Amino acid sequence: MPSKGPLQSMQVFGRKKTLLEPVLLLGKEQFAGVDIRVRVKGGGHVAQIYAIRQSISKALAAYYQKYVDEAFKKEVKDILIQYDRTLLVADPRPCESKKFGGPGARARCQKSYR
Repeated sequence: MPSKGPLQSMQVFGRKKTLLEPVLLLGKEQFAGVDIRVRVKGGGHVAQIYAIRQSISKALAAYYQKYVDEAFKKEVKDILIQYDRTLLVADPRPCESKKFGGPGARARCQKSYR
């Protein structure tokens, strides 16, 4: 689980670049007047890192819409979406639930005839 503290000091299991993508794309000067604190719960380590990355991107777009201007917000959103759409848009596909007769949603137990 990502630890508390600044982004640069986090141990994120080889995914530090993934976590810092919004900062690297927009530049550190865009984050100068912004203090972001993210709390994440549930899921695995990698899923939490992608959730933090998405929440930082969404929060920055909302901040620029509310406190700066709409045109600059559109510019920020265009940069983020051009790089990776999942920075602002969540994946709507739900996980398929497990059914009986096997270890997962579609996998079945092997049948033996002898």
